Amino acid sequence: MYQLIAFILTSLLLLLSPQASFAQGKPWSDKCVGAGNLSDVPTIQGFECLFGNLLNVVMIFAGLAFFIMFIVGGFNYLLSSGDDKKTAAAAATITSSVIGIVGVILSFFIIKLIQTFVGADINITDFLIPGP
Repeated sequence: MYQLIAFILTSLLLLLSPQASFAQGKPWSDKCVGAGNLSDVPTIQGFECLFGNLLNVVMIFAGLAFFIMFIVGGFNYLLSSGDDKKTAAAAATITSSVIGIVGVILSFFIIKLIQTFVGADINITDFLIPGP
């Protein structure tokens, strides 16, 4: 019990302690922002950045969700106390989490395999809107 309290207090201390923040040293210049001028009129090419950022965030959250499902299933399996229903539910949670993370990884590798097979010079995971 004391170890759990010490762990929680240490975690809170680390989370609440001030950290150094590093500002961006150079101005952004891409289709996301224009030519580095923030007063530029946004164009439809801004959706490329939005889609790319959204895809990155979704992949990270999917990985975290499956990892948390795996941990929760493991704890449920440990705490099932020999009850067949609880053990089956925990095993199903672990199986679902493994299938999910394997599916996410395989989808990425299948896209890369198709890109290699076709010999495309562009990255087919990029979302591109043709410019004017």
